[in-house]
Amino acid sequence: MASDFDFSGKLSFLNLGELLQLLGSSSATGTLRLCSPFRGEAGLIVFENGNPLDARDGARSGTEALFALFGWMEGRFEFTRGPVTCERTIQKGRMELILDGLRLLDEGKIAKLGPALPTPGHAQMDVPVSTGRLSELPPTIKGPLVDYAYVIDEEGFYDGDEIVHEGAHGNWIWVILEGAAEIIKTTPKGPLKLLRVGDGAFLGSVASLLIGDNVRSTTVVACGNVQLGMLDSQLLAGELANLSADFKSLIKSLDNRLRCVTGIGADAHARTTTFMDLIKGKKLALKEGQDEKRLFRIRDGEVVVARSLGSNYVPLAQLQKGDFFGHIPFLTIGHEPFAAAVFSSPDLKLAAVDSAKIATEYKQLSATLRNIIEYLAACISATTLVTINRVSQSGIR
Repeated sequence: MASDFDFSGKLSFLNLGELLQLLGSSSATGTLRLCSPFRGEAGLIVFENGNPLDARDGARSGTEALFALFGWMEGRFEFTRGPVTCERTIQKGRMELILDGLRLLDEGKIAKLGPALPTPGHAQMDVPVSTGRLSELPPTIKGPLVDYAYVIDEEGFYDGDEIVHEGAHGNWIWVILEGAAEIIKTTPKGPLKLLRVGDGAFLGSVASLLIGDNVRSTTVVACGNVQLGMLDSQLLAGELANLSADFKSLIKSLDNRLRCVTGIGADAHARTTTFMDLIKGKKLALKEGQDEKRLFRIRDGEVVVARSLGSNYVPLAQLQKGDFFGHIPFLTIGHEPFAAAVFSSPDLKLAAVDSAKIATEYKQLSATLRNIIEYLAACISATTLVTINRVSQSGIR
């Protein structure tokens, strides 16, 4: 008998973290149903454009329910595409949810669902997600399935080989065909391991195809044997050339965001506190958690995107003329108004951006270019979480 599900399988084959990445990369809208032999009632997660809106696990709901479902190690998953009508109760971005969920599971703060009863104290997560102890190993990000039509060459690296050197020049982009690598940032207090990336992850800056020369902001080192595919830069650059000026500027602005939050993470690792001064002399323009659906381009002045940590705000990105902030309808980077505040300089001047127009452009891109941009957004989100954790651990206030 034919199944009514669009996508199904065993949780022992794809865990919840991998499912969230897969559904996110395909911008799926619908409902994910988890079934376990150790629970009579199914767990549910509702998605819109690849992002979790709400979750249910028995009496739990929202983010609490989503994290609890990371403990479902056995059973089946069933995803059904279709329109959704529930309200958003989960405010964190998808990549932050994945990394936090896997970390909490690894630290034993999420009960694993099985035949044995959970040990006392593991059934509830009583430690704030953003302030838990950061694992010695950086979080792992995987990319989507590789389109080999864009791969023009392959190259292999052995364990410990340096694939990219921080400070070197280059505008080529690789995709990891097999293996994993670590993204490392140099700091005065030693190297900071930011992320670990796996199959389908992209190495390189898509903005470099628009601005020409590019200085690598991090070092990439192979973890085990790695096989890379070099992408056709001319083909990608040709596609980028046909985009509107707004969309090109948006790509450059996203690249700037990643560099900003990476630099702040490195400063926090080195216990350098100067980045905390970025919001001095600026007024609160958008509150964290505000329901703001507009997207803005900065004409003059500057803004600082920051996230609350206790009674203080942690700056994440300093944005200036030409940069964008607000709600990007097809991406989640963890800097949206529902997740972060915006502080503005007195001379700030803005231009409203036609979000519907750039969303239409995004849908018309090749799958490979969409995947590269989506992966850039995932790296911003993941590095934001690493930075927040570093600031929390350092005690910087």
